Amino acid sequence: MCCLFGFIDCGRTLSARRKTMLIQALAAESEARGTDAAGIAYNSGGRLRLYKRPVPARKCGFRIPDDARVVMGHSRMTTQGKAKYNKNNHPFSGKVPGTRFALAHNGVLYNDHILRAEKHLPHTGIQTDSYVAVQLIEQQRALTPDSLKYMAESVEGSFVFTVLDDRDTLTFVKGDNPLCLLHFPGPDLYVYASTEEILRKALNRTWLGRMFSTEVEVDGGEILTIRTDGSRRTDRFRQQESWPFYGWYPPPVRYNAQSHYLRTLKSVASTFGYSPAHIDAMLDEGWTTDEIEEALYETGML
Repeated sequence: MCCLFGFIDCGRTLSARRKTMLIQALAAESEARGTDAAGIAYNSGGRLRLYKRPVPARKCGFRIPDDARVVMGHSRMTTQGKAKYNKNNHPFSGKVPGTRFALAHNGVLYNDHILRAEKHLPHTGIQTDSYVAVQLIEQQRALTPDSLKYMAESVEGSFVFTVLDDRDTLTFVKGDNPLCLLHFPGPDLYVYASTEEILRKALNRTWLGRMFSTEVEVDGGEILTIRTDGSRRTDRFRQQESWPFYGWYPPPVRYNAQSHYLRTLKSVASTFGYSPAHIDAMLDEGWTTDEIEEALYETGML
């Protein structure tokens, strides 16, 4: 239960002040889905730069330089890996021959420990489940649709990944978690967040709230790549079925991660006035945890 957010300034229309205004609005609204840590990644001065802190997004004081055309952000609610250790927070940095990249993830991966053993991935001090996605890409020694497909088909759990490379190409890898992506044709600007509710609230705090936009649909199982010249490419991967939280249980390592996620969801729901029994009743009715989470954050009621 985290939030992805950011923008792609294809038209080169935004000043540094407006970029900062937009990312600060997105960051502030993203706190609805997590306040444990926040971070952003962007290219400036010929380098891919990451800035993250174990504090709520609005306290990070994000400032975007004039030459940054793509910004990828993340607001975190901790499920694995303590946020006070900043290495556990998003975005994560990665490197393959000839390319550096940053990766952020919304969701929970259940099989990260299994993958590290089965794929013989290097030992890391990063405790977050999401980091296994970086390691799987690095293992393929390339950042391509094929390596992203390999990663997406290897992990099990709920996810949307965003990946920014050092040439300002931003890629969305969408599993079954929510994502809302809008295109503003006037300034040729893309803006995104994990839910439409968060995105609309953020935009209404800026000049973009009055501008025409169209939604770019990104379906589960899609890999959407957007470059700063406005070109887009869509590839696909085979989605894994999500593990259920009831009825039958997968192996203990996976089940423990799911149980933690469900406990976190129930804890968040309680702040809106809904009991754990209410969440259990919804699961019994056939709701998925992602549907419950989206209803909770977008409407404030279940």
